[in-house]
Amino acid sequence: MSYEIKGISALSDIFGDFVVYRNLAPADPRLPGIQALWRELGWHDYHVPRKTDMEYAQALARILQAARTLDAPQARLERLLYIGDTRLLDGTAFRNLSATAALPGYAFIGRDDLSRPEEITLEGNWFLANRWHALIEFLRFVEKQGFTVDERTVVVIDMDKTCIGARGRNDKVIDAARVEGVHRTIAGLLGERFDEVAFERAYNELNQPPYHPFTADNQDYLAYICLMLGAGLYELGGLVAAVKDGQMSTFAQFIADVNRRRAEIAEPGLRAVHDEIWAAVQAGDPTPFKAFRYNEYLTTACRFGELSGATAAEALAARIVITDEVRRVADTLRARGALLFAVSDKPDEASLPQPAGAAEGWEALHRLRTLVIGETRG
Repeated sequence: MSYEIKGISALSDIFGDFVVYRNLAPADPRLPGIQALWRELGWHDYHVPRKTDMEYAQALARILQAARTLDAPQARLERLLYIGDTRLLDGTAFRNLSATAALPGYAFIGRDDLSRPEEITLEGNWFLANRWHALIEFLRFVEKQGFTVDERTVVVIDMDKTCIGARGRNDKVIDAARVEGVHRTIAGLLGERFDEVAFERAYNELNQPPYHPFTADNQDYLAYICLMLGAGLYELGGLVAAVKDGQMSTFAQFIADVNRRRAEIAEPGLRAVHDEIWAAVQAGDPTPFKAFRYNEYLTTACRFGELSGATAAEALAARIVITDEVRRVADTLRARGALLFAVSDKPDEASLPQPAGAAEGWEALHRLRTLVIGETRG
């Protein structure tokens, strides 16, 4: 399979500001976020649900209808199409949203897997494909089922590794930006004590599925664990052994242990960082390591944009690009009257510039212009 550069664009050219990042605070200020909705939804307290939680679907359903009302006041959403890249996260999010909002529909779960022959699998109302160009076949499929796309249809499209950084094609650049953000943060905090080889060993070891019960598959937690290893409070082999034999089973247990040993953190600056993260964790903040996420925004944003003279293959290895197949399908569905809305599980702190950066011209990730790359068509 070969790819070609189709132009340059921004996700805002597709969605405008109809975008939510992890905090479910819409980029369009006219739309309500969960801070305005949680009491109305009957929650016991304000918190940020994760993408696979039913509460996430409840809040998103309200946001989507509010978005539809802005440009089609008489329309009520009745049908749902969902486009994503993972069975667990996107498939569950689709199922929850369809159920809680009473929106029947279909989900496309895609990737480019060039190690296998092209394949499409139907699992109920999930359309699974190992080529992104199968999105066109997905549209044909839903049409054959009698599914109507009009102003009563909402199309929810996952942002990360679907709209941009397509899984199997360009996703490694998103991962590299995150790892660089962790590296930059820990190196800055540890200074001369930073051991790059030891950091990479710890990060690569703990950033694996067998450790997810311990890290909760949360990059803030993993970055903090690596920081405490770098600070000398723990030794990687001993920590791994403690995790595997159940002595250290959760991140909550780990950070509580660090807090008991707080006096052993030599540098006042590191103690202050620990105190900030400890307080955020106790408050239920799923993104407690703010310094890391601020750096992740910078390392991610710097990977958007043109790459003068590059081939498509070179651009896919160095830039976070828009998936042309997703863009073209989105344009088709919008032309039929559907509401388009993007969702991202990336923390707001890693997706939006800090005030000083905004003053210098930095923008939210969905507003950054970058290359559009798709499969070469004969």
